[in-house]
Amino acid sequence: MKSLHIIYASTSGHTEYVVSVIADYIKQHSPDTEVEVQRCEQATAEDLARGDVLLFGSGSWNTGGVEGQLNPEMYVYCKKTCKDTDLAGKPAGIIALGDDRYYYTARSGEHIRNFIQSHGGTVFGQTLTIVNDPYGQEERIESWAKKFLEHLQDL
Repeated sequence: MKSLHIIYASTSGHTEYVVSVIADYIKQHSPDTEVEVQRCEQATAEDLARGDVLLFGSGSWNTGGVEGQLNPEMYVYCKKTCKDTDLAGKPAGIIALGDDRYYYTARSGEHIRNFIQSHGGTVFGQTLTIVNDPYGQEERIESWAKKFLEHLQDL
């Protein structure tokens, strides 16, 4: 049985919604795949060892006054809570949300990619980038989830 551990940050509920669509899709189409969903505020560095594959999700913020940064909670999780964590080759996927009113839309994905790679992990699959409200983009999210699940089953 394969397992997926999703760690996300959500303030407005958009990232949480996208994560729920993905988790529901995987549970429905692969009932033998264990899916665990966890907010990063409740996660520890040790939680990165859970699951065969990790999936990180974050919106883009202006943390520190510069747009295109991680959600403040995900920033703390990646930069402080897990700063010394070795992912030891673990595969990890990326969900990045953003708003087209900003120049650096969905740039949180780059920050997550840097975290994964600088901590010895392997980026798994393509980044899911959602611009603006995710409501009404379910077909796109599920299409991405289908491809992600295919990669997960190939492990």
